[in-house]
Amino acid sequence: MISSVQKLARIIDLFSDGEPSLSNKEIADRLNLPPSSVNHFLKSMCKENILLQGTDKRYRLGWKILEWSNKVMYYQEIHAEAGPIISNLVTRFKGTSHIGMFYDGEIRFVFKAMSPNADVVPTFIGMTRYPAYATSIGKVLLAYNKSFLMPMMAKGMFKQSKNTITNVDTLQKELEVVRKNGYAISDDENVSSTYGIAAPIKTYNGQVVAALNLVGERDYMKGKEHQLIIKEVVRSANLISRQLGYMII
Repeated sequence: MISSVQKLARIIDLFSDGEPSLSNKEIADRLNLPPSSVNHFLKSMCKENILLQGTDKRYRLGWKILEWSNKVMYYQEIHAEAGPIISNLVTRFKGTSHIGMFYDGEIRFVFKAMSPNADVVPTFIGMTRYPAYATSIGKVLLAYNKSFLMPMMAKGMFKQSKNTITNVDTLQKELEVVRKNGYAISDDENVSSTYGIAAPIKTYNGQVVAALNLVGERDYMKGKEHQLIIKEVVRSANLISRQLGYMII
């Protein structure tokens, strides 16, 4: 008899890029188990957001899997891998840089570094949380992980600052631009009243589980070095991704 833990692991392993969705019968056949037995287990996995079931009755991996990936990445000595790269970024430009991850509909920072002469940004490692829709890091993570939208919307979309996006359709259009450009911008959209630029950090398999940003005073960030800052934030995120095993072609 397959134990619950073994069953959970085997079910998760069935999903792939080629087969992102599976029916109850398909899962049962591959596990060589009765569909009724598998159905009960799948319902429990959906309840815990490990799986999601669409209107087509087919199952897909849920956002809980991606949250677990975030936690694994955090314990992979990300400080040692990212530290020198981010140090170079904040030495070259005037601002504060963070690495942020998605957690329960919000963004939590796991790394922070500041330029010596930058204005203080009131963020704290592991403690400060921002709504995902109101930050450059959050927009990156939402753009590349569609399953993050559900837990984000469950929290509600509220005005944080004068430019906060509070409409889902407007946000979706912006996320399309993020995917097209490969980076996201937050222009005075949250309580920090800063201008932020963020780019995706990818693991060895191309999954976006974190993002790197540089935030600073609006006039400076949008000034003469604006395009160069964008280029260097993206380059720095790519370097960190490579350190984590992602092969950039």
